[in-house]
Amino acid sequence: MSDIRNPALYESGERKIQWAARNMPLLAAISAEFEKTQPFRGVKIALSVHMEAKTAQLCRVLARGGAEMHVTGCNPLSTQDDVAAALAHGSATDAPLDVYAYHAATPEEYERHLIAVLETAPNIVIDDGGDLVNLLHRKLTHLLPQVFGGCEETTTGVMRLHAMAADGTLKYPVIAVNNAKCKYLFDNRYGTGQSVWDGINRTTNLIVAGKIVVVAGYGWCGRGIALRARGFGARVIVTEIDPVRALEARMDGYDVVPMTAAAPLGDIFVTATGCRDVITVEHFDLLKDGAVLCNAGHFNVEIAMDVLEGYAESKYEARQNIVGYNLKNGNTIFILAEGRLVNLASGDGHPAEIMDMSFAIQALSARYLLENRADLTAGVHDVPEAIDEKVARMKLAASGLAIDALTPEQEKYLHSWA
Repeated sequence: MSDIRNPALYESGERKIQWAARNMPLLAAISAEFEKTQPFRGVKIALSVHMEAKTAQLCRVLARGGAEMHVTGCNPLSTQDDVAAALAHGSATDAPLDVYAYHAATPEEYERHLIAVLETAPNIVIDDGGDLVNLLHRKLTHLLPQVFGGCEETTTGVMRLHAMAADGTLKYPVIAVNNAKCKYLFDNRYGTGQSVWDGINRTTNLIVAGKIVVVAGYGWCGRGIALRARGFGARVIVTEIDPVRALEARMDGYDVVPMTAAAPLGDIFVTATGCRDVITVEHFDLLKDGAVLCNAGHFNVEIAMDVLEGYAESKYEARQNIVGYNLKNGNTIFILAEGRLVNLASGDGHPAEIMDMSFAIQALSARYLLENRADLTAGVHDVPEAIDEKVARMKLAASGLAIDALTPEQEKYLHSWA
């Protein structure tokens, strides 16, 4: 049983999935292993991740490993209807999956889809942003006893999991996939850095060179966004609340100022903090006429859209996925993708080769969770170092690269106190 927008779009979606699969050799190797060993036979998995081609490939790999998959998106604007149709339709080699997702779902429809995958009584929950874990602990608590554990893909979700664990409300073990080195060092930095500017550039059709770009937040995502903006020829300003990260940004060659000082200067603003109200009413009237604002954090609260809706005198569609807000001071500011994740709501998300690493960690972490569920307590758990290292070595091999190994003498030298 699926709930998708248009089943007839499956051929276009299948082409996208096949293109992604062609460029995801790590998942291909894991798929071959899973098909032989069937680690998920008899296991139900509920998955809420951006419903696009790379995610579809992960779903199929888990299904090939025996999992009964029930999948939905994690953002109303990131679902690609043709990919959802292809996943629900199946292919010559892959059976149809249970898909509940469509583009531009209303908040009510979006939650209905999340609930639909959870009502299948899953054993493993794979989240991107924590919507499934939230619903399980808030509305569907009767399903918790059947959950072995979960995996969380992104920074925002891990932050919420730690808050739940600190409160003693998290009822099952969750692997913090986001915190694996082979995830955040590559996905968050290089993946976000490229895909955010892909979304901005294809949506605005404006030049970046010569402009002032303001990046709010200098975590790994912010680092990648700033790096690519500089590569395009922009002058980059960073805003931060963390003194160490602010110093890092300065040492990396960027200007560092508070948002109130950056607001009158910036031409393009990108938020990547995981927090709310980063750009809000105190900043709107400071912005230049024509300033472009977008968000690269998981939820659409970093730009205070609810405040802006009431603060602006009027708004209009300036271009597809761009809304102009006319302010009382006569200026107009432009918001991309409703303030939602610009790299997915205005683009195709991270490159396939990057998501190959992240989803390899997801797949291997899900198997680890299943095999070790008796020993894992409720709470947030790191990805085992062995999985991180395995994925790194797989990626090196797939890239045709080799590295050195320690000799016995070197091993002894490094581990001796004398």
